[in-house]
Amino acid sequence: MWDNSVENSRIVIVGAGNLATCLGKALCKVGIRPLAVWSRSEESAVALSSLLQCSAATDIGSLPDADLVVTAVADDALPQVARLVAARYPDALVVHTAGSVPMNVWAEAGARHYGVFYPMQTFSKAKEVDFSRLGIFVEGCSDDHCDRLMRLASLLTPMAYRATSEQRAYLHIAAVFACNFANAMYGMAAELLQGNGLPFEVMLPLIDETAAKLHTLSPDEAQTGPARRGDATIMNRQRAMLSEPHSEVYDIVSRYIRQKAMNIKKD
Repeated sequence: MWDNSVENSRIVIVGAGNLATCLGKALCKVGIRPLAVWSRSEESAVALSSLLQCSAATDIGSLPDADLVVTAVADDALPQVARLVAARYPDALVVHTAGSVPMNVWAEAGARHYGVFYPMQTFSKAKEVDFSRLGIFVEGCSDDHCDRLMRLASLLTPMAYRATSEQRAYLHIAAVFACNFANAMYGMAAELLQGNGLPFEVMLPLIDETAAKLHTLSPDEAQTGPARRGDATIMNRQRAMLSEPHSEVYDIVSRYIRQKAMNIKKD
């Protein structure tokens, strides 16, 4: 089993994508260099192993012995990969990094020591991520395993939390709204601007200020705009300027904002 000394853990990373790359680099920064990385793609495995200065593998069965195996693969690939990992590492602590996949995917795969290590952030290989500024949510099949994962998370960030699979699923949904949906809105804004000869860059100060306000105000307190004020004249004018799918999104979000504002006023 995994040594209680987290710093001396023998760690293997299964996966070589965005999250695996950023997590591997973060572990190296706190003095925990993975022994090896795995990917179905030899090119990806070699690229990440070169970055982390460890070995690479395309066969899970050829990976070295480890105390902790961090599996960072696509959600739909996780059940199959989990079975291979559980078979290769019956005595190691095996974890996945997915937001919406329950911990029991490991039990179904036949693992005996398992958990979840979920860093809640959007990751890109080319973008350096400061793990000390993000939350990591852990879950273990026992209190001992959970304690060990909490110690590892605490080496990377002061924001380490325990979260059940159900709580983590809601975290992931909330992240979809706050990140993926917000980014889709930026995309719509870019389309409207570019279609009218304007650069998207003019939105960046507004986007930055909106995000910055949320460090001191709640989302309800920070909300502004015609729907928040109930300005029907401007809303009707803007609605008439839009075509699908922008107009449908405008209506849905405006109704939500307006209803929230009315509910707050009643309270």
